[in-house]
Amino acid sequence: MTQAPARSKSDRRRHDREILALAVPAFGALVAEPLFVMVDSAIVGHLGTPQLAGLGIAAALLATGVSVFVFLAYATTAAVSRRVGAGDLPSAIRQGMDGIWLALLLGLAVIAVTLPTAPWLVDLFGASDTAAPYATTYLRVSSLGIPAMLIVLAATGVLRGLQDTRTPLYVAVAGFAANAVLNVVLVYGAGLGIAGSAWGTVIAQAGMAAAYLVVVVRGARRHGASLRPDAAGIRASAQAGVPLLVRTLSLRAVLMIATGVAARLGDADVAAHQIILSLWSLMAFALDAIAIAGQAIIGRYLGAGDAEGARRVCRRMVEWGIVSGLLLGALIVLARPLFVPLFTGDGTVQDTLLPALLVVALTQPIAGVVFVLDGVLMGAGDGPYLAGAMVVTLVVFAPVALLVPVFGGGLTTLWWAMGLMMAVRMVTLWLRMRSGRWLVTGATR
Repeated sequence: MTQAPARSKSDRRRHDREILALAVPAFGALVAEPLFVMVDSAIVGHLGTPQLAGLGIAAALLATGVSVFVFLAYATTAAVSRRVGAGDLPSAIRQGMDGIWLALLLGLAVIAVTLPTAPWLVDLFGASDTAAPYATTYLRVSSLGIPAMLIVLAATGVLRGLQDTRTPLYVAVAGFAANAVLNVVLVYGAGLGIAGSAWGTVIAQAGMAAAYLVVVVRGARRHGASLRPDAAGIRASAQAGVPLLVRTLSLRAVLMIATGVAARLGDADVAAHQIILSLWSLMAFALDAIAIAGQAIIGRYLGAGDAEGARRVCRRMVEWGIVSGLLLGALIVLARPLFVPLFTGDGTVQDTLLPALLVVALTQPIAGVVFVLDGVLMGAGDGPYLAGAMVVTLVVFAPVALLVPVFGGGLTTLWWAMGLMMAVRMVTLWLRMRSGRWLVTGATR
């Protein structure tokens, strides 16, 4: 009777160490990624407003396109970590190589589509006559780096599955630094303008992909894993990614609908919405870091056949998610007077922003649970359920959000609808977690 609490406390400390060891470096790597666009924007902004507008349009297109393929990281993490848990490192690395080969093939396909259609894509986003040429130039040059971007996603998944989130952090920081230097040299030193900024990013991404490949290839040689493309393995990686692609597209649809509704509410509302969305995305990095730890740890436990261990670490991560959400919510409320003026000095926008921001703060604990359970089920390879749950969430959210302007609601009402969206996600994910059907053990699901 006296040993159970001690054992439970020991388990919690061990789980906490595992989560921290993976989540902290993962958070650093996640924060480093958006800094690429920030550096590009800061440098290109000095060339002129049309150039900056062109960069904004092209960067939005690239971010949307690459985010669709984030399943390369998620699916690879789950598959690799299972094999690590089963003690089969050669098979784990072989699975990772299949994901990397799939990333290369998808990247080449995206280039083939983007190069000829770049002007049409830019026009689709409503670029002005002055910004369109710059957007087209940046998009065409940057598209050459998409294979490297996707390889980085897949290779990141490999290393996360191998329980290594430090290497992705180092590579991300080095890539950010290289991108900053290359942009300055090529934009101003070489006089290439916006094309120089795009080439700087392409070269930096290629360097990151090369660094990852060196690490993975060394691991493959050390463990005797084949580096050759395997059609069956690549096909299996693609099949595992399809449900996660559906999940991602459904989530993107939610965000696009929310932005579209905000635009219909008025200029002040859409301006405030963009500020909140930026903050919401920043907070998501902190919660996503815990989710990444969940993907790696849960996959390893299930691969080792330890379903009860996976259940225990899941409960602990949910506690982490709730506490993190409470802390982030409190931080939003307490820091409002400090960061709101940094975004806008417009009194109307501030008045519109503040009550909606309180809704975001109140719903952060829900977001914490959602992110954690999302990561847990990804680590378990439960992609089909995640896809279905996200489609259900979209079906619930869409009519509610679209009715906001019809009934005279404002931005605060829209963000209550976003809170409803997160609540629906939490319920669907919680029901799956409670059912235990995700606890499928073994090297493969």
